[in-house]
Amino acid sequence: MSESSTAPPVGRPAADAAPEPPAPRPAQPPAPPAGQPEPAERPRMFPPGVGPAADPTEGTAPDRAIRSFQPRRSRVTDSQRQALLRLWSRWGLEIDGRTRLDLTALFDGRPVVLEIGFGMGEASAEMAAADPDTGLLAADVHTPGQGNLLRLAERAGLTNVRVANGDAILLLREMLPERSLAGLRIFFPDPWPKKRHHKRRLIQPAFVALAASRLAPGATLHCATDWVPYADWMLEVLSGSELLANTAADGGFVPRPAGRPLTRFERQGLAKGHEVRDLVFRRLP
Repeated sequence: MSESSTAPPVGRPAADAAPEPPAPRPAQPPAPPAGQPEPAERPRMFPPGVGPAADPTEGTAPDRAIRSFQPRRSRVTDSQRQALLRLWSRWGLEIDGRTRLDLTALFDGRPVVLEIGFGMGEASAEMAAADPDTGLLAADVHTPGQGNLLRLAERAGLTNVRVANGDAILLLREMLPERSLAGLRIFFPDPWPKKRHHKRRLIQPAFVALAASRLAPGATLHCATDWVPYADWMLEVLSGSELLANTAADGGFVPRPAGRPLTRFERQGLAKGHEVRDLVFRRLP
């Protein structure tokens, strides 16, 4: 998941001239010139309340200057669309930053694992099927993947899967209580390999502090990546948390746990010769 950065300004002020202060950003878009029609609203893929919203936080002021993702509205197949239309009202939820989730009610008393970024959902559905007594809260912004995971869950008869649409950091910060999660999974997040984009990486000290606060004592935070420099970055950041302990005896990486299936993205990376690294940290009391 990615987000394009803003283009730098063209040109420089003269050396002996003070730069002009930036113009204040208007609270609302300016009105069109007289005689021109109002701009059309952004088209919706689904009617309000029926499928995932294009922007779950619409109408509220965004407070994250840097994001590690960009919503991808790529082609949705008919089966994915039908699954969203059929199941979103029952198994989907919007990350709006305003609703405090009652995980006990949402998952019928099951312990809950949060998965951030699930691609097309095949591995997520497989893990949910292997552990029906644990609830899976799967967060992503990729509409085809959301529809596909719901379709797979329905086909397998799963009742322990819920799909969250939007920014996972907002979900953790505003919608989940402290010590409420039995686990957190982050598999193959965008590595943002260029140095100037490292600030966009999801695994940062502030994020890890937030995530660890939402884990119950003994819960695990499991990350995986096929970008070795990012794996080293993850290891350094996670090891710096006072709330987490590395489960690897040597303080490094762990073999791929048997419960983590190979993802489609992982298979593609392995075919290209990439090396996959898993990290599992446990929440301290």
